[in-house]
Amino acid sequence: MRVLTIARVTILEASRRKLLIALAGLTVVVVVLTSWGFSRLPTMKDVTPAEVRLAASQLTILVAFMFSGVLALGSTLVAAPSIASDIESGIALAILPRPIRRSEVLMGKWLGLGLLVTLYAGGSGLLELFGIWLGTGYLPPNPVAALAFVAAEGIVLMTLALLLSTRLAPMTGGVIALVLFFVGWIGGIALAIGQVFDNATIKNIGVGSRLLIPTDGLWHGAIYYLEPADILSAARAAGRARAGNPFFADAPLTIWYILWVIAWLLVLLLLANWSFARRDL
Repeated sequence: MRVLTIARVTILEASRRKLLIALAGLTVVVVVLTSWGFSRLPTMKDVTPAEVRLAASQLTILVAFMFSGVLALGSTLVAAPSIASDIESGIALAILPRPIRRSEVLMGKWLGLGLLVTLYAGGSGLLELFGIWLGTGYLPPNPVAALAFVAAEGIVLMTLALLLSTRLAPMTGGVIALVLFFVGWIGGIALAIGQVFDNATIKNIGVGSRLLIPTDGLWHGAIYYLEPADILSAARAAGRARAGNPFFADAPLTIWYILWVIAWLLVLLLLANWSFARRDL
């Protein structure tokens, strides 16, 4: 019950921040503008339904990447100050002397922020897909699975930022989390190039980055479920021409990698609890 209470308070505090209000407003504006743009595709001169479907599928992946970037930034910005700000302001000193463990505070914050990240990923994604369907009649093969992977990407970054928040100032922790996000994305490009050209060194660098920070792996898991089967076949036939394409995934994530991501999250939560428990307030 204490964890749930902290989670509820975390959600209420976050909902009152101007950052989330601005993010929600901008998301609605972006959804409306992109939906209008998609609706223009069938009206182009001499365009066939197959060409509209092709363009809509590729643009959907680009829009999903934009939303995953916004989700990464937003989850980092709300998680980075969650512990550090309470310590700096003295709020932690007022809460922790009561019969409540530090682990309950941290897990409550993680649960509340995780729910916010999931709601944003699901809500904005469904709104965007609905707008795309209205404009073009196109829907990805498995939108629910794609949105689940995008939400998981945000939860991974939020957990990392929460861990950093137990030791570092909000700005420092947020910058480190975002830098690691982009390092993972570049590592994913390196992995794709290494696989196409069968270069063991480049492949090992890419695999290492995906294990260190699994955001890019989850992004490619989302891409796979956004790609129609005929697009997948054409991209595979392109061979080296698709080397390094960060917007293509030719296979779903393996169960072993998904289990690795779950273990990664559990380890970071354990580290966050250990770090917070030993933090001098």
